[in-house]
Amino acid sequence: MNKKPQEIMAKALEELKNIKGSVDLNDLKVKYLGKKGEFTSLLKMMKDIPQEERPAFGQAVNEARKKFEDELNDILEQFAKKDREKKLYEDEIDITLPARKIKYGHKHPNTIALEETEDIFIGMGYEVMDGPEIEYDYYNFEALNIPDGHPAKDEQDTFYITKNLLLRTQTSGTQIHAMEERPLPIKMIAPGRVFRADEVDATHSPCFHQIEGLVVDKNITFADLKGTLAEFARRMFGEETKVKFRPHHFPFTEPSAEMDVTCFKCKGAGCSMCKHEGWIEILGCGMVHPHVLEMSNIDPNEYTGFAFGVGLERIALLKYEIDDLRLLYENDVRFLEQF
Repeated sequence: MNKKPQEIMAKALEELKNIKGSVDLNDLKVKYLGKKGEFTSLLKMMKDIPQEERPAFGQAVNEARKKFEDELNDILEQFAKKDREKKLYEDEIDITLPARKIKYGHKHPNTIALEETEDIFIGMGYEVMDGPEIEYDYYNFEALNIPDGHPAKDEQDTFYITKNLLLRTQTSGTQIHAMEERPLPIKMIAPGRVFRADEVDATHSPCFHQIEGLVVDKNITFADLKGTLAEFARRMFGEETKVKFRPHHFPFTEPSAEMDVTCFKCKGAGCSMCKHEGWIEILGCGMVHPHVLEMSNIDPNEYTGFAFGVGLERIALLKYEIDDLRLLYENDVRFLEQF
């Protein structure tokens, strides 16, 4: 009976010599060392062996099993080493090959237009301010002379969070924060995201950007407003750009106006971009309404100011002759690479 472990071990070692791959090796491992394997079956036979022979038989089985396991593990390591060497060879890097071309990111046209706008106004002594995107109804409407029931409030298509809390529909609320918090005089612009319940199309989006501007000081006049915006237009769209102001109405400014610039594509001659009018509407503006100053605890008899608001996307669309607002937000690399 003690010869049985040696016979099985000799048979197992002979089969090891004929192994061709790690898959066959695993099959052989199961055949001899598995739950129903040859060596396991030998140990189950111990109950049929006389008691005095069991220790010697068990020792013989264990020694034969260990010798087979050691041989098996050596061959497994050899196969693993070959696999590693093969993988290293396959992954070898040819350092003589040219390097992969580095792909650089591109500034978004909105970012380019915003940075240029900020540079222009900073050069004129303005400060860039941030305002909250989640705003109180008071700052978004009431302090801007738009009380409950005012038609302009319905026209905004506002996203309300609560009765008094909303996603701001305009950056104009930042001028109220500035007048409440900053010492006079004030010269600031406030770029930022705004939100309105608009359907997405070529000219509308529920999320877009505005740039609010505000100046409050003694003896500020409409002439200061016109001179400032004319200078902005020339720096943004070219030295030959002319401006035109048309009367308009905004609740928070009086008098109010909309400003047009000469078409920078046809230079005022008329083309498809300006609808053959030679002029393009660019922004709204006006003198800060006296009531707005009063609500911010500024004496309108001593101080005056002007404000303006321009859509950042509108600047980008016009400056780069983009005909669809949606292109700015589709993240098409082919489009962005042009900038």
